[in-house]
Amino acid sequence: MLTRLGCRVLMFNQKMWLFLFMTSQCSSIYHHERGFSSMSAEEGSSGNVKKQSTLSHGGLATASPLVGLPEFSHLGWGHWFTLRDLEMATNRFSSENIIGEGGYGIVYRGRLINGTEVAVKKLLNNLGQAEKEFRVEVEAIGHVRHKHLVRLLGYCVEGVHRLLVYEYVNNGNLEQWLHGNMHQYGTLTWEARMKVILGTAKALAYLHEAIEPKVIHRDIKSSNILIDDEFNAKVSDFGLAKLLDSGESHITTRVMGTFGYVAPEYANSGLLNEKSDIYSFGVLLLEAVTGRDPVDYARPANEVNLVEWLKTMVGTRRAEEVVDSSLEVKPPLRALKRTLLVALRCIDPDADKRPKMSQVVRMLEADEYPFREDRRKRKSGTASMEIETVKDISGPSDAEKMVISESHVEEG
Repeated sequence: MLTRLGCRVLMFNQKMWLFLFMTSQCSSIYHHERGFSSMSAEEGSSGNVKKQSTLSHGGLATASPLVGLPEFSHLGWGHWFTLRDLEMATNRFSSENIIGEGGYGIVYRGRLINGTEVAVKKLLNNLGQAEKEFRVEVEAIGHVRHKHLVRLLGYCVEGVHRLLVYEYVNNGNLEQWLHGNMHQYGTLTWEARMKVILGTAKALAYLHEAIEPKVIHRDIKSSNILIDDEFNAKVSDFGLAKLLDSGESHITTRVMGTFGYVAPEYANSGLLNEKSDIYSFGVLLLEAVTGRDPVDYARPANEVNLVEWLKTMVGTRRAEEVVDSSLEVKPPLRALKRTLLVALRCIDPDADKRPKMSQVVRMLEADEYPFREDRRKRKSGTASMEIETVKDISGPSDAEKMVISESHVEEG
């Protein structure tokens, strides 16, 4: 049995190991912010944590969820939790506290000694996978703060145990609201879906364009978009994330992700950059619009693949029919077609033609329908519309032209 002094020495050695491990192998943990005009100070930060100015509904400043906890991390962010701390928080990792599980491990709902609710991810130590995922997640988002990213509050390293402690997001995820058990509470309105989508877009824009090195999430899908009680999106699960330095156009890596969301060029070649996330976001957007899974073998053969079915529907002037039938109030036609055009841009087979996420944010936030009439063509009796968007986005694809043409005919 260890003496009290022996226990202290053991804990000190574990802390020193983590400190040396993180400073030597994870030097890129320190993200640097780049200029990003569309990002407010409250929406994102890295390095030193910035205090949130107010609650979303106004009032007093939001208190830190770590107030009153005894052990501040030697890494300069978050807290070091002991295994006993997290056993107490989760009722000894009770099965009743499980809120998610997968190949990476199990996520438990817990309550810290200061009353803060948290999500505790207990990583499975299969052939060192726990060590790898622990390093990846800490490296990717340990220092990053953004209102639409799930916050990593701290960690535990004891023996073979690797655990990560996140803020608890209390309103399910987008997959559950569209296809799963949250559907029993009602159907997400069009406005709520677009709020979740816009929040996700802002989070990705921040990861791709506002910090250095940029973070490629690599597993954007509806189950990784958590939703809080005000229907704000929180992007989660960075276990597959990769970092990309400013001098790198792409990296070559083993193809990972979720079938139906993976960009074709990444699936075929293993070449990864932010354009892969943008493709996945486009699929996510179509999923929110249609209420359909990206791949659904229960549907007729020509409807199994969501992307291909959507392109067919748009190409045959049936865009209005793709909207989720469970929506009681359908979106305005202009809003629907603007959203479909954004999605079509994001899933363009040519990765170079996909917009940046900051451009996607601006298109989704546009107050007016993003088309303008081409008066030169109108003089010749030809009805046509052109997409009006930021200058670095290329011209519309064939499917997009069909939406544009159809819009002009109906509104002319």
